[in-house]
Amino acid sequence: MHTKHEKYMRIALQQAQMAYEQGEIPIGCIIVSNTTEKIIAKTYNQVETLQDPTAHAEIMAITAACEYLGAKYLTDCTLYVTLEPCMMCSGAVFWAQLPKIVFGARDTKYGTIQYTQNILNKRVEVIGGVLENECKTLIQQFFKEKRE
Repeated sequence: MHTKHEKYMRIALQQAQMAYEQGEIPIGCIIVSNTTEKIIAKTYNQVETLQDPTAHAEIMAITAACEYLGAKYLTDCTLYVTLEPCMMCSGAVFWAQLPKIVFGARDTKYGTIQYTQNILNKRVEVIGGVLENECKTLIQQFFKEKRE
């Protein structure tokens, strides 16, 4: 039986696969309304495509969700992302007032959840390691192919 978090992380993984196919670092992100359980944003990393260093999956999803809701805060939403957020994305989560982050693989190099809990606010629930192996395998495969 799949949990709700696994269900949504699989959708984020589909987004990461789309990034992979476009030569982007394969990170996918979705945002779900906690009230309706409807996906209100679905996107992936687009740094290379847009030539924009801020076009991380989380930033793109937060922007899309705010546009969808017509609001600057996402206080009734959960962000699902295949890789632990970096400092910039953690800051965006803070400013968007997201109450919950669910991520797949840890990012031991740039991930900041363990360091930014004070930034995120104690009210932000963080769940890590959801479908961790699948998330990690996709990103490792991408970088392995880049080195070949």
